[in-house]
Parts: sequence; structure tokens; C-alpha cells
Amino acid sequence: MTDEEIKALQKEVAGKKRVATEWASRIHDLVEDRLFTDFQELPELAAGTVKACESWKQLRNVLEHAGGRS
Repeated sequence: MTDEEIKALQKEVAGKKRVATEWASRIHDLVEDRLFTDFQELPELAAGTVKACESWKQLRNVLEHAGGRS
């Protein structure tokens, strides 16, 4: 991969990490503010968080194998 391709991949990895963090933040907000009224939302939020983290991890592995840093 060229340096430009690695930089683009690094940017994409950072974006995936941001999305995963946003999902985690939604779980945190639910737990902190409305756990006992909206706990039924936890499975959907957990599934979205896991999916986002898996997407980030997969792309991060591609970046690491390409010689970039995560």
C-alpha cells in the first residue's frame, strides 16, 4: 500500500472507532439516566456496539497488516 492509501485507511479506522465510541456512549447514557425505564433497549444497543467494535477491529487488523499504525 502507498503512504496515501495507509493514511486513508488510518482515517477510516479512526471513523470506525468513533462510531463504536458513540454506541458505547448511548449505553452509558441509558445506564446513567434511565436504566429502570428503558432497560429493554440494552440488547439493541449492545448488539450495535458489538457490531461497531467488530467493524473497527477488522479494519484495524487490515491497517496493521498493511504496515500502518492503529
